[in-house]
Amino acid sequence: MSDPGYWDERYSSAGQLWSGAPNLVLVDVVAALPAGRALDVGCGEGADAVWLAQRGWVVTALDVSGVALQRAAAHAHDAGVDIRLVHAGLVEAEIDPGGFDLVSAQYPVLAKSLGSVAEHALLDAVAPGGTLLVVHHAEFQDGHAHDGIDASDYVGPWDLVPMLGVAWRIEVDETRERHMTAGAGAHHKADVVLMARRI
Repeated sequence: MSDPGYWDERYSSAGQLWSGAPNLVLVDVVAALPAGRALDVGCGEGADAVWLAQRGWVVTALDVSGVALQRAAAHAHDAGVDIRLVHAGLVEAEIDPGGFDLVSAQYPVLAKSLGSVAEHALLDAVAPGGTLLVVHHAEFQDGHAHDGIDASDYVGPWDLVPMLGVAWRIEVDETRERHMTAGAGAHHKADVVLMARRI
C-alpha cells in the first residue's frame, strides 16, 4: 500500500521498523560510483540516505510517511549530515527530470499507474550518465499478496526492464540471495536487482 495513513500506522507500531543499516546492494553498487546527486525513493527511516550523505552524496529522500521522515531526520541529525527530505510519493513530488546521478528504489511500494506515469517518473529522474538501481523481493514477481501487499499493484524491476530502450545500458538484471538478520524484511531470502546506466 502507498497510502500515507497505512505507513504512518505501520511505522508507529514499532520504535524502529527496519534494520537501521543501509541496503547491501546499494552499498555494493555505490562503492564504484563517484559521489553526486542521489534520489532515495521510499527512504523509510533514512538508513540509505544517511549512508549516501556520509559518502559525499547530495541526497533527496522522499517518503509518503511523515513518521518515517521524522525518524530519517533524527537519524541524519545524529549522523551530522544534511538530507533534503520530501513528504510525498514520487509522482506528487514532481522531481526534476534528469536531476540525479543515482536514483535508488530499494523495495519500493510504488504503485503502478495509468499510462505508466510513476514508472516514467522514476526513469526520467536519472541524469545522462547516471545510474538507476531498483531492488525488490524476488517472490513479488508472482503477483500475489505478500506481507499484506498485493504485489501485482506495484512496480518491480521486472516491470522496468521492458521500458529501457536504446538510451539505457542494463548492467545488472539478476536474482541474488539476500542475507538479513534484523528488521521487518529479514524473512525475505532473495532479491531481484536491476542496475542500468542512462547513456
